[in-house]
Amino acid sequence: MKRKILSLTLAAAVAASLAACGSSGSTSTTTAAAADTTAAGGETEAAAEEGAAETEAPAADGATWKIGAIGPLTGGTAIYGQAVVNGAELAVNEINAAGGINGYQIEYNSADDENDAEKAVNAYNSLKDWGMQMLVGTTTSNPCIAVADKTMADNMFQITPSGSAVECAANPNVFRVCFADPDQGAASAQYIGEHKLATKVAVIYDSSDVYSSGIYTKFAQEAENQGLEIVAAEAFTADSNKDFTTQLQKAKDAGAELVFLPFYYTEASLVLTQADAMGWKPMFFGCDGMDGILGVENFDTSLAEGLMLLTPFAADATDDLTVSFVTSYEEQYGGTPNQFAADSYDAVYIIKAALEDAGATPDMSVSDLCEALKTSMLNIKVDGLTGSGMTWNEAGEPNKAPKAVKIENGVYTAME
Repeated sequence: MKRKILSLTLAAAVAASLAACGSSGSTSTTTAAAADTTAAGGETEAAAEEGAAETEAPAADGATWKIGAIGPLTGGTAIYGQAVVNGAELAVNEINAAGGINGYQIEYNSADDENDAEKAVNAYNSLKDWGMQMLVGTTTSNPCIAVADKTMADNMFQITPSGSAVECAANPNVFRVCFADPDQGAASAQYIGEHKLATKVAVIYDSSDVYSSGIYTKFAQEAENQGLEIVAAEAFTADSNKDFTTQLQKAKDAGAELVFLPFYYTEASLVLTQADAMGWKPMFFGCDGMDGILGVENFDTSLAEGLMLLTPFAADATDDLTVSFVTSYEEQYGGTPNQFAADSYDAVYIIKAALEDAGATPDMSVSDLCEALKTSMLNIKVDGLTGSGMTWNEAGEPNKAPKAVKIENGVYTAME
């Protein structure tokens, strides 16, 4: 049965929803990386050397948790899937080094879906044959929707780090770490309005993509409430995603002060390049799919200076958890983690918190584990990389305050 998707609100409303959720039952609080381990070395570093594709650390009696992850490890969106797989693996290694979950170690395995729904189902079946009990994934929305139908049929617990389409978490066994697309759209409009970034806004969006069009629809609705005038709303499709000069010219002619770009960083890099060639320099604002633009090959990253995006994670934040995570990630994988890595890292710690709240053991059936975790997800509160005091409602949606970052001096800088 489809579940009602609750809309995101900013700061004050989020706080109210957290209070309401907390009043419904007992709540246990977990901090991601609360395990007794040093993120930059020691036991965690040793555990991290176990292997990239599959991590096995069986308990003395042979019983282990089996967690799988699915994402595009090859192809045009591999930067997202690889980050998800890496972030989850890093959390698994930390938890194993600190003694596991309820005294049991975790086995971890990942599979490539190439951002394709059919291949994602094949990846799921492969991991199920391996013995997967819980799924971290999938990474992108269309594959996630396809796999979510399979996990529901099997009654397997699924938490997607970054599948943001509404349908990704429509089934009762699926929860998510990121915000849903409509929530991102509403939050973006609210952020722009409340911070008075602009009054005349243009939108360029991908009408062929559920992620982009879903964000745009809610953004347009909320923009009116925020006193924002959408002076141009220009669409493109997957078949016309290389030349944006027409859309940019219309936005410029309409007097747009800010251009909202609710799509992925590859196309966004082309938009910024072509706007620069026109000599037009409005403010640009994106969502979590923009995270990764500084890593686009052959892109002049100076063109992204001043770009803002709604994302729950900034790698240059100075809190202890972020510093430890970034240090460990860079040592293990040789690159700076993005939001997708942070989402999946949190996802594994969320599973840990829920398993501990349920008092679950690996000998439970997949279905019994799922039922226990569905209940415990409504009890736990997690302080993670992507949010403090995160809770979840029955719709599988997270309650946490949205964050924005701005690219300054070539790095992501967290905004107040």
